[in-house]
Amino acid sequence: MSALTDMLADWMPGQRWFGGKGREWASVSEDGFFLDQSDPALSVHRVRVSYTDGHTETYLVPLSWRSAPAEDLASAFVGAVPGSQGENYAYDAMRDRDATVPWLTHLVAASTVGPMHFHPAGVAYIPEGLPGDVISTEQSNTSLVYGETAILKLFRRLEPGLNPDVEILDALRRTENKHIAPLLGHIEIDDTDPAQPPATVAMLQAFVPNASDGWRLATSSVRDLYAEGDLHADEVGGDFAGESERLGEATASVHADLARVLPTEPADRDWYAAVAAQMTERLEAALAVVPDLAEHGDALRALYAAVAETDEPVVRQRVHGDLHLGQVLRTTSGWIVLDFEGEPARPLAARRETDTPLRDVAGMLRSFDYAARHMLVEQPDDPQRAYRAQEWAERNRTAFCAGYSAAAPDITLSSESALLRAFEADKAVYECVYEARNRPHWLMIPLSSLSRLTSGD
Repeated sequence: MSALTDMLADWMPGQRWFGGKGREWASVSEDGFFLDQSDPALSVHRVRVSYTDGHTETYLVPLSWRSAPAEDLASAFVGAVPGSQGENYAYDAMRDRDATVPWLTHLVAASTVGPMHFHPAGVAYIPEGLPGDVISTEQSNTSLVYGETAILKLFRRLEPGLNPDVEILDALRRTENKHIAPLLGHIEIDDTDPAQPPATVAMLQAFVPNASDGWRLATSSVRDLYAEGDLHADEVGGDFAGESERLGEATASVHADLARVLPTEPADRDWYAAVAAQMTERLEAALAVVPDLAEHGDALRALYAAVAETDEPVVRQRVHGDLHLGQVLRTTSGWIVLDFEGEPARPLAARRETDTPLRDVAGMLRSFDYAARHMLVEQPDDPQRAYRAQEWAERNRTAFCAGYSAAAPDITLSSESALLRAFEADKAVYECVYEARNRPHWLMIPLSSLSRLTSGD
């Protein structure tokens, strides 16, 4: 391997966006090109990591280059490689403000640089010339905010094909839906295999300033409830039910417009059977990781088997795919839904398939449960707090469903729905695996929800 490849192989496993943590590498290779050769120079690299289990992933790594160490960028330092005139110092270009300007310069110019193609949407102003500030809280991607105008999201893991976030926002642009932030452009890179379509590298979207994310607002409401020992959820000043109802309306509005501008198809018996089989397969895999799931195993299998036999009508369409309170923003004018790429861990082709809107509804209902119960982790044996958490969750779940149903009268959200209950349970099983591996003390949250879902309450 080259010095550059060695450097990247040492640095990547420590990055939050790298999805191969804990897996054994078989080999690594990279190819790159310069996107800008001013000072600092900006290069873009595709790093292909092959694992001993036979799988391969490709990551996008932009680097900025300096001839001397930059003390103010110590936290972004990647490494140094020898050059003809001494050491060249490489930094994470997404955290080097001086190296963030070229992305929008090329987008405005609709440039092609090497294998990379820049596609402006041509619908709004792009703040050319501004540096971008990195958002430090992201997991699988990296985003830069340019002033209060635009946000660039870099997709770290590359897959051939158009990213659903770009595809869906481009389609929704025709509807003028007020619950999305408009797409301003996107960037693609040609695959090294000419038979494969280009991969989406990044997208530029209108930035939503002065907004609060749904998770923070919801958990603030829960804290208000816990602080008022003698009041019910509907009596507390921070009652969130009105917002939950409006969020339901916004979600239904986005679903309706997705059905207008992207393909739909009625679900057939094979689809119901496939959904049930996938849920059961995930359950069996989860049981090997989370022994505490065993007490719910038979009830969950029966719940999933009911999906294969249900006569609930479903019109398949494009959906969000990973909807929860952290994916929505509350502005002065209403709710904005973000991040339509689906679950990043799933293959891109699977994320572009049609599905039922009930999957998104179930994801949001699970999020209300998490918001209500996250503080129970600190006091798991407090029955008064547990009662209040359940009361808050039920009030806001009901309000969300009421708002959704009012805006989408042809879709009935009922606790009797085998599909909705199964999608909630499937999500909770996924959460059990995540918590067991990452936050074992949080495992009680999805497990308690499974008790409710499998009991029919």
